[in-house]
Amino acid sequence: MGGMTKDDVLAAAEREGVRFVRLWFTDILGFLKSFAISVDELPTALDEGMGFDGSSIEGMARIEESDVIAKPDPATFVVLPWHDDEHGKVARMFCDVHEPTGEHHAADPRWALKRMLAKAEKKGYTFCVGPELEYFYFRSPERPEPLDNAGYFDLTPQDVASGLRRETMATLEGLGIPVEYSHHEVAPSQQEIDLRYSDALTMADRAMTYRFVVKEVALKHGIHATFMPKPLFGVNGSGMHTHQSLFKGERNAFFDAKDAYHLSGTAKHYIAGLLRHAREITAVTSQWVNSYKRLVPGYEAPVYICWGQKNRSALVRVPRYKPGKEKATRAEMRSPDPACNPYLAFAVMLAAGLAGVEGRYELPPPVERDVYHLDAAERRKLDIGELPGSLFEALACAEASELVRDALGDHIYCSFIQNKKLEWDRYRTHVSQFEVEAYLGVL
Repeated sequence: MGGMTKDDVLAAAEREGVRFVRLWFTDILGFLKSFAISVDELPTALDEGMGFDGSSIEGMARIEESDVIAKPDPATFVVLPWHDDEHGKVARMFCDVHEPTGEHHAADPRWALKRMLAKAEKKGYTFCVGPELEYFYFRSPERPEPLDNAGYFDLTPQDVASGLRRETMATLEGLGIPVEYSHHEVAPSQQEIDLRYSDALTMADRAMTYRFVVKEVALKHGIHATFMPKPLFGVNGSGMHTHQSLFKGERNAFFDAKDAYHLSGTAKHYIAGLLRHAREITAVTSQWVNSYKRLVPGYEAPVYICWGQKNRSALVRVPRYKPGKEKATRAEMRSPDPACNPYLAFAVMLAAGLAGVEGRYELPPPVERDVYHLDAAERRKLDIGELPGSLFEALACAEASELVRDALGDHIYCSFIQNKKLEWDRYRTHVSQFEVEAYLGVL
């Protein structure tokens, strides 16, 4: 429904018999927030926005300056299929958050991404992404009890989640979100549904909707869905491999037919930017303490900073070119996880890539060996660095990064780091069951 105007929205709401409209927005951590208005208030909301108290939203506003405005984006209007009952239909729209003066609010993650997209647009680029969001189904939110012991692409009676995936895909399609495919992932009860490539702002909205729909459909069947990066010990965690490219009009600026890897100079500089700034942006793309339980060798999650074409142990993979598929030329960054804030994650990845393009960074040679099997001396010889090993280390890298500060804006940057430091403090002072079992009886 992209390109809808105010009049289109009002006509659609009347035609569909919508009674309530939910206004959606996100906090700095990527949690979906919402409040509902009567359809009678919709014209006012579209013209002026709707005021709400921002002091209770993480990173939004202090108590003494709590009034903020949610301005719905008409292009995101859609009727929610699970609210069609005697109380009337419910629609939703994503909102941009504004100050009462009309200025964009500095704490709005959607605005942070829009600012970075505007920088790319000034250079003639459209930033397109295609994330692969993995997740788990468990029997309850209290403990991670899998539904099955199936594996990658398994189609067996064990894959009891296939019906949930089908219903989720149908719901997403009904919301106007194109889906490419779905399958069982490597770990027990782990799933993946891939969304079709689109511009980054549309995709960030879709990623937020996707996470909501996955949980909503699961809950309807008494199942708990989680995007926690590493809920189970000893098996793969959940990633959000993010395929990305820059377009100039209809032309993919990453494609060069004459190059051995079919990568243009722009693509090579962009990938070099992702690699050079990878450590700085990791606190945003892998933002939770638990994220770093996934980023360890041996579980298909990248740890080492290099790129390759067939190498799934590399941080950035360039899928092989298929003749006639120039538009599909892209770089796949494999470190982000699905619990990140997609607006901020896309913003910092674009910032890193554009820095490489602007600075004409030189792309190092590809690494096609399994990096997990290289020893430290071999990695040093190949100049292969490592991602941060903990949230604490990642925050130190982000704090020293002007690139991250510029991409997020001062307000989000400072609020985000402050929040993450509090999370790290809670984690490092917690006495875990591991410590009790390992030390209580022997020390």
